[in-house]
Amino acid sequence: MTDLPYRDKMGEPSKYGRGPAQDEEEEEEEVDEAGYKAMKDAVLFAIDVSDSMLQTPTESDPKKPDTALSPTVAALKCVYALMQQRMISNPNDMMGILLFGTDKSKFQDGDEGTGKGGLQYPHCYLLTDLDVPTAADVKQLRTLVEDAEEAADLLQASKEEVSMANVLFCANQIFTTKAPNFSSRRLFLVTDNDFPHASSRDARNSAAVRAKDLYDLGVTIELFPISHPDRGYTFDRSRFYNDIVYSSTPSDPDAPAPLTADVKAASSTARDGISLLQSLLSSIASRSAPRRALFSNMPFEIAPGLKISIKGFIILKRQEPKRTSYVYLPPDSDKAQLAVGSSTLLADDTARTVEKVEIRRAYKFGGETISFSDEEIANIRNFGEPVLRIIGFKPLSMLPLWATYTKSTFIYPSEEEFIGSTRVFSALHQKLLKDKKMGVAWYIPRRNAVPKLAAIIPGSEHNNEEGEQTMPPGLWVKPIPFADDIRDAPDTHPVRAPDTLVDAMRVIVQQLQLPKGVYDPHKYPNPSLQWFYRILQALALEEDLPEQPEDKTLPRWKQIHKRAGQYVIEWGGILDEQFRMWQKDNDRHVKPTANGAAKRTKAEPASSANAKKIKQENSEDEGVTDEDMKTAYEKDAVSKYKVADLKSWLQGKALGKALTKKADLVNAVTAWFETRMDVD
Repeated sequence: MTDLPYRDKMGEPSKYGRGPAQDEEEEEEEVDEAGYKAMKDAVLFAIDVSDSMLQTPTESDPKKPDTALSPTVAALKCVYALMQQRMISNPNDMMGILLFGTDKSKFQDGDEGTGKGGLQYPHCYLLTDLDVPTAADVKQLRTLVEDAEEAADLLQASKEEVSMANVLFCANQIFTTKAPNFSSRRLFLVTDNDFPHASSRDARNSAAVRAKDLYDLGVTIELFPISHPDRGYTFDRSRFYNDIVYSSTPSDPDAPAPLTADVKAASSTARDGISLLQSLLSSIASRSAPRRALFSNMPFEIAPGLKISIKGFIILKRQEPKRTSYVYLPPDSDKAQLAVGSSTLLADDTARTVEKVEIRRAYKFGGETISFSDEEIANIRNFGEPVLRIIGFKPLSMLPLWATYTKSTFIYPSEEEFIGSTRVFSALHQKLLKDKKMGVAWYIPRRNAVPKLAAIIPGSEHNNEEGEQTMPPGLWVKPIPFADDIRDAPDTHPVRAPDTLVDAMRVIVQQLQLPKGVYDPHKYPNPSLQWFYRILQALALEEDLPEQPEDKTLPRWKQIHKRAGQYVIEWGGILDEQFRMWQKDNDRHVKPTANGAAKRTKAEPASSANAKKIKQENSEDEGVTDEDMKTAYEKDAVSKYKVADLKSWLQGKALGKALTKKADLVNAVTAWFETRMDVD
């Protein structure tokens, strides 16, 4: 909906739509992004500030400054990077930072001077309250991670051990007061201490009770453990955190799959070439919440009388810069004001205001205008309630690669309408995956939507090298075209390359394979989108404007030349040789054109050139005949003639004397044939 001329502050379209183009867009039945079930996410980072977390690693790479960061600073820098991203990509999400184990204590603004923070939650410092991030919050966090003196003043470990029960209860209070109605609330816990309160069983039990309170409140605790191999220390979550962190997600029913896999402990050293900052960013990205559900609790009819409920998600969607509102600069002020838009329909003849109840939709048919009321249009378009109904099964090999004309939808079971949906869905998924079959279904994604035929394709689970899930197992609903949607392919007569040329190119392709032969879209951000965000960020945070964008899609010419340069030169020589052989076999030669380009023509005897020229001149004198124009009319190819030819033909019929535009001439020719009795 980024192309709307006006959207009010609540994100609703204007009262009268978008004018004449609205009907065309509704005919296309494009999915309206505003109709998705929006999910708000509230994330509170709880970062440990202990002596071990403040120590810098003994091993670091001088070429990579991030490898020399202490775990606490690396975590803060990770939050800083994440906050910059979410301010633009998810502007309604909340983020907060809670430091625990600090010498100072603060729960609310002003607690540092009065000492109240130390009484409520000792050694807990609320650096950034849970709220939608502002530019001031980002600036404060940037100063903390870049200014060593300010960081040293705040990041001082307390001599007393902080109570984990207090930390969790503090988080409980923050979520209760700041994000009571959010559908996704998560506590990200970053620490290297796998056994707090080692000498106090009561303190550990108290922390477990507070964690259960958070779980009952609907808050998910995600643990990001840190190990120190250079000190001989490996994080063991079974000692304490198995009783704190629950594997299920209580308040996130829209998640495609339960996030049961534990986050791998990050290494504080750079021995493996991966910095702690990169590891934390990767782990947090793997815990990203689903953004929008396309539909919820839709019936999935597998057989007559057998229904389950499913939810649908759009996993792949093109991202574009989103404008949240319009602003204008008043003539008497330098401060931008929000623009409130409105639209009014006026009668063309009297210029009076037309009310919405007076509007009817009209379609042209056979030269007449047929109008419908909104109720009639709704009845015409009504093909039943939203449903996904399987009508048969086919082998996956029968689905051609070209049968794709819109994005697919990822579906996952829901237990809200039908208990047992997950088991039935899992059985169907495993059977389709095992037998390499697909389901063919009748698909109505929402009310008043045009029904579609869809292929239900099974998808397997995908994990990265660290074992983190990148794509959950499930089913994909892929709309497939009807007979009306298929167009004839153009007639082409390409010259087939000989096997010698193909074999030489095969070597070049093998040398230019991507790493592991797989395209990973996470490595190639959209340079145009990122450049826009970077400029926006620099203006909002009062930073220096960047000089040029970072484009990771540009070819690495030096590496390409090094790996395949010689093979490309050899292939060029083979191409020239094969081309000369093809010229000889097909009696062809290259003729230079007026602009210097080369044109391949068939060799002809010199004696036939004059005869051909005379024939062309005679045909030009004859002009376009009635038979030629009739044939062009029947093939809907009248517009292929030049303006001079159309004018000449119409003048022979005493028509089109005042016409100059080609479109008008084509309409005049078409109208002449339509009025003739002998035209079928």
